[in-house]
Amino acid sequence: MNTLNATHDPKLRSWVASANEAGSDFPIQNLPFGRFRPARSSEGFRIGVAIGDQVLDLKAAGLVDTDDMNVLLAQDATERQALRAALSEGLREGSGKQAAWSTALLAQSAVELTVPCRIGDYTDFYTGIHHATTVGKLFRPDQPLMPNYKWVPIGYHGRASSIRVSGQRFKRPQGQTKAPDAEAPSFGPSKRLDYELELGFVVGQGNALGEPIAIANAEQHLFGVTLLNDWSARDLQAWEYQPLGPFLSKSFASTLSPWIVTMEALAPFRAGFERPAGDPRPLPYLDSPANSEAGALDITLEVWLQTAKMREAGEGAVRLTRGNTTQAAYWTAAQLVTHHTVNGCNLQPGDLLGSGTLSGPKPDEAGSLLELTLGGKHPITLPNGERRTFLEDGDTLSLRGYCERAGAVRIGLGEVSGTVLAAA
Repeated sequence: MNTLNATHDPKLRSWVASANEAGSDFPIQNLPFGRFRPARSSEGFRIGVAIGDQVLDLKAAGLVDTDDMNVLLAQDATERQALRAALSEGLREGSGKQAAWSTALLAQSAVELTVPCRIGDYTDFYTGIHHATTVGKLFRPDQPLMPNYKWVPIGYHGRASSIRVSGQRFKRPQGQTKAPDAEAPSFGPSKRLDYELELGFVVGQGNALGEPIAIANAEQHLFGVTLLNDWSARDLQAWEYQPLGPFLSKSFASTLSPWIVTMEALAPFRAGFERPAGDPRPLPYLDSPANSEAGALDITLEVWLQTAKMREAGEGAVRLTRGNTTQAAYWTAAQLVTHHTVNGCNLQPGDLLGSGTLSGPKPDEAGSLLELTLGGKHPITLPNGERRTFLEDGDTLSLRGYCERAGAVRIGLGEVSGTVLAAA
């Protein structure tokens, strides 16, 4: 697990004034990585670090000699930590780098951001036990959780090519659905389009084929964390997922935050990982003292919705839910890496591991509309009088994440948003 050092000092301030403002997602203690280029430009994307409302061009600042983010991901943890230390030293007040680095800064409002790295493979897990239990009750009241859930991290291989950056606008997916009383399925647009509130874990240095990653070393292979909305067409999924799992219901779009918050930045926000009394202890290959002591991440997650009608009226988005990862996730990031590779599977720099929907135990902590409306049986009423069971055309759904704790500076994961358009 990452340890605290000078880069986490809550007294640190940056010569980039906006980084010192209360509530900023990107103070000097954060320093998340992404890719950018000047807005309305045809230039190639470059590697940048968010600081306040600015982006520092790492190549222009002389910190890297590449524009390929995956090259940085492939570095070992020692090199990654050295780069963070150099960034922190150069961006703090009184630094001798201010004059030179000022010319390498661009306003975030003046750049185009993209998916923060090249994603080769995408695996979606199912770590949210409250989500799994609530959804399970809708379909299997007598056995919400399958017998394997508390023993093995459940996951499936997803579609990497349809992952896009925040701001994505996508057409409502079409496919086959079958009503319970219908003799045959029908084809058409999804009527039960949903969001899924997730974290994405970005793999750093990979492993060779046939060489598993032990849980004691698992986090050394994770570069960082980002926000992920793995949109889901619930009606398509209900008809197609037996016996192999979701397909068209998930592959049409997934939306990612432009910023990767490093595991080092999250060091002040670790938490103990304990199973509820009576639950089985993980098998030895998924268990370690360090994972029990500080394997969990303490991240607050929020879901916001702005409908087309709200936008036309000049009304801002409204918050639907707020929860915390310490209550939502049944498996840690280290356990996901270890289990993914225990059969010899080789992970590569830039691979994305989705946490699965992260919901808390309370209704207002739900990570999807499927839970929030109990399968569409209990519509939610918005402040302007509109009602929702599932997403409608024109809806913009946003996820926000941040870490707060006494004695540490608040850091944010930014925001990831997407807008639903009418079907083709």
